[in-house]
Amino acid sequence: MTAAAAPSEPQTAALWTIADVERDTGIGKDTLRVWERRYGFPRPRRDGQGNRLYDAAQLAQLRLIRRLMDAGLRPGRIVGLPAAQLEALAQQLSAPAAAPAGAAGPDGAVARMLAWLREDRVEALRAALRQALRQRGLAATVDALVAPLAVEVGLAWQRGELLVYQEHLFTETVQGVLREALAEREPPTGARPCVLLTTTPGETHQLGLLMVQCHLAEAGARCVALGPATPLADIAEAARRTAADVVGLSFSAWSAPRDVLDAVQRLRAALPAAVQLWVGGAGAQRPLRRARSAGVTLLARAADVGAAVSRWRAAQAPGGASGNSAP
Repeated sequence: MTAAAAPSEPQTAALWTIADVERDTGIGKDTLRVWERRYGFPRPRRDGQGNRLYDAAQLAQLRLIRRLMDAGLRPGRIVGLPAAQLEALAQQLSAPAAAPAGAAGPDGAVARMLAWLREDRVEALRAALRQALRQRGLAATVDALVAPLAVEVGLAWQRGELLVYQEHLFTETVQGVLREALAEREPPTGARPCVLLTTTPGETHQLGLLMVQCHLAEAGARCVALGPATPLADIAEAARRTAADVVGLSFSAWSAPRDVLDAVQRLRAALPAAVQLWVGGAGAQRPLRRARSAGVTLLARAADVGAAVSRWRAAQAPGGASGNSAP
């Protein structure tokens, strides 16, 4: 945390106004003031007129906080933590997702797309993604390009190499391209399984859900996408009304294990026995491996969705072992 300076202290380093910080991080002025009172951070300096001024260290720390909030952490858990702890959390966030791209960093295609984003060349990014979809297909494009690119964009924003609007532009561009591709691959009416896809309250990752939806489409499954943060009672009711065969949930790495177990067990109890519950995401792995829940299938990766669809169909075939099971 940066100590507040007296108004008379010389201010030779670069300083940012509260409006500057809001534009850079996307954190509103009112929110910054509330955090200052509630958590003791940030602690801005004041100019001669009493206006808040933030130094580079606080700006960097606020960028980290915003990144972690986007990953699902609540302000009360992170605002006011020392910068070293925030950086450690951010590294934990990026490591699992970045691993498939290799320890050496982004490959040429991902690096090129990231450079286009820095240069605001959104049309080039959009065209490259569309070409990759034509050449590779939905699932392969998501795994080889979209997922590692999302990690690199988050890290670049955290380092201050991308502005908030560029991060938002990336998300909107990728979601638009993937939705176009999904519309072209709409499975026939009555295709099965029908998978109801969402997250529980507090889980707000729209892009992650969309990537799972791409894997479902590639496998020929029909998807009812509710978007993120749906109350448990509504998930159960939606599953009944849409005649879903499967409910799919995802939990971020920052989900509390106890909350994951509670949500999964409560939803499993509320769903009809014939409706399978598939759960994935970094936050689900440890709690569900330690406490296996009957009728819950744990998916380690988005790429496992296709295999789960195949198992579901095999179980429905004459002589198949119908029902819920973990792989």
